[in-house]
Amino acid sequence: MALKVNEIFYSIQGESSYSGRPCVFIRLTGCNLRCSYCDTQYAYTEGEALEIDDIVGRVASYQCPLVEVTGGEPLMQTETPDLIYRLLAKGFKTLMETNGSRDISQVDDRCVKIVDVKCPCSGQTSHNDLRNLDRLTDHDEVKFVIADRDDYEYAKQILNLMDPNLCRKNPVHFSPAFGRMAPKTLAAWILEDHLDVRLHLQVHKIIWSPDRRGV
Repeated sequence: MALKVNEIFYSIQGESSYSGRPCVFIRLTGCNLRCSYCDTQYAYTEGEALEIDDIVGRVASYQCPLVEVTGGEPLMQTETPDLIYRLLAKGFKTLMETNGSRDISQVDDRCVKIVDVKCPCSGQTSHNDLRNLDRLTDHDEVKFVIADRDDYEYAKQILNLMDPNLCRKNPVHFSPAFGRMAPKTLAAWILEDHLDVRLHLQVHKIIWSPDRRGV
């Protein structure tokens, strides 16, 4: 059973509540969305077919317990849940970052799903499957990438639709769109509105060049 893989690399986790930890990334090829701020357009089509055994073997070679399956959009490939199951079976703490347009319930509940809810500046809000917010397990996470005030207000509206205890059960990240929103501006809005969310910065873009691949 094979998947099309864009790259496999070892780096510092730059996003989610696992930020700062060493992590092996499996970036799968293909995405059904075209966000205005996308920083991985090279993953739309580039990649090679690899068997699941080969992928797991490459991951194991880094001797790192934390793995993230990302994209593109990993759930574009029907074999992705099988890959995640195999990683979990091998004892890896496994994360999956998804653009939120596909049903996350097809993925093993032991996997930490990081669901990106698309705000207006992405140009992709119509693709949000908001039913995913009801499919979250207690260890899953939610992320909003925010580029301006309209995005911020949209994210607040979505929070109001959610279980009021969600922010206590699940990490909810407000991430300033890199180069488009000043972190201090977003921080001020969060404080003004007393939101129970996490200001989230892309640590890997602070450590290395934001244009660098494989980090």
